[in-house]
Amino acid sequence: MFGDLERSRFIAYSAVCIGLIAIGSWISIPFVPVPFTLQTFFVLVTAAVMKRYAVVPVGLYLLFGAVGLPVFHNGIAGLGIFFGPTGGYLIGFLPAALCAGLAFERESSVLRILGLAAATLVIYLFGVSWLVVSTGIPVSSAVILGAVPFLPGDIVKAAAAFLTAKTLGKVS
Repeated sequence: MFGDLERSRFIAYSAVCIGLIAIGSWISIPFVPVPFTLQTFFVLVTAAVMKRYAVVPVGLYLLFGAVGLPVFHNGIAGLGIFFGPTGGYLIGFLPAALCAGLAFERESSVLRILGLAAATLVIYLFGVSWLVVSTGIPVSSAVILGAVPFLPGDIVKAAAAFLTAKTLGKVS
């Protein structure tokens, strides 16, 4: 372990990414039933930086919130959050990180952009599906409440994540 630069870098990147996702959750605009936050931006940046291994910090972020650390939007925490209207979006962070992370292992900027778009759609898929289950509203209403208002912001977040990765030297 001593002198293992890759392991040290992995741990440091994971800690920074967990912290950034948590900070992004505090940057929140109340909206019903799901608030606007910057969590998704930092999940996408985590994927761009850590590739497929982004599932580790994202998974730890979810675990920390589940055990009671105030890392979810507006400092809420606990396992019960996963059963509320935002639970599906949170769970969707994990496969989204893998999806975008795998795309960032490719050299093609087009594939990376598609990976960011697919990751965002994965979050919507999990989020809207759980919104239907947890609230009992029809699918059409869940899409209108849980996806449509977020589309413009998420397009900007995906573009910003790509540009951030480019600035950090993670994209050619």
